[in-house]
Amino acid sequence: MYKPSVELIKRALEEDGADSDITTLSTVPEQQQATARIITRQSGIVAGLWVATETFRVLDEQISVELLVQDGATVRSDEVLAYLSGPACSVLSAERVALNFLGHLSGIATITAHCVQAVEGTHTRVIDTRKTTPGLRALEKAAVKLGGGQNHRFGLHDGVLIKDNHIKAAGGIVQAVTAARRMAPHLLKIEIECETLAEVQDALESGADVVLLDNMNVEMMRSAVVLIRQNAPRVLIEASGNIGTNTERLAAVAATGVDFISLGALTHSAPNFDISLEFA
Repeated sequence: MYKPSVELIKRALEEDGADSDITTLSTVPEQQQATARIITRQSGIVAGLWVATETFRVLDEQISVELLVQDGATVRSDEVLAYLSGPACSVLSAERVALNFLGHLSGIATITAHCVQAVEGTHTRVIDTRKTTPGLRALEKAAVKLGGGQNHRFGLHDGVLIKDNHIKAAGGIVQAVTAARRMAPHLLKIEIECETLAEVQDALESGADVVLLDNMNVEMMRSAVVLIRQNAPRVLIEASGNIGTNTERLAAVAATGVDFISLGALTHSAPNFDISLEFA
């Protein structure tokens, strides 16, 4: 699992007011010690244990955590993930931030695993997008990988992805790709977004390395794949746009023969994974 900076964790604790938890300070004796466990309330893929553990330790280094599973593990409902011990006040004050990280990232890993399973038996790979929570991209993309998915670009510097507004600003697909060839490092692939078969043909003629089939229905997508395979078999094909996480929809898109399905929903719409912390 990607290890975030301590500053990220500190900001999250500060946002929650962990050092001025009036409920805990007014009800729990300062010297009270506690033992607790982190337990699942559903089945899925766990992600974010490291950051959750560090959240407790950043708030109070006297808290000890014993992990029973590792990030990426498949867990069942009511399974204990970790035991904690230390000052009760500190455990309580760090609880919500730690569980927020753990629930959010496990939700991403779990929905990713669901989508990967939907395309099993094909060569299609499920990948994420840049539709991530500001400041949490590295954690969210790490969770996608733990769920069996793959990462698309981490940032705008990672690859050339020419979209509809780039095409309009450049004056057309050929002009955009030509300009990108002049500017971009030679090892970076050039990908171009296409919404019609005519645009796919233009992308192939321009020498694009990857064609993104955007918001196409399955029938048009299938025709686009045939066109690309017949004319430029080495060009990679990505499908994106209004695909979602529905199993049947994913299977149908994969059956067209695309190399990748990119899903913003993996990171921007993953349901929170239900996890609790219980005192002994």
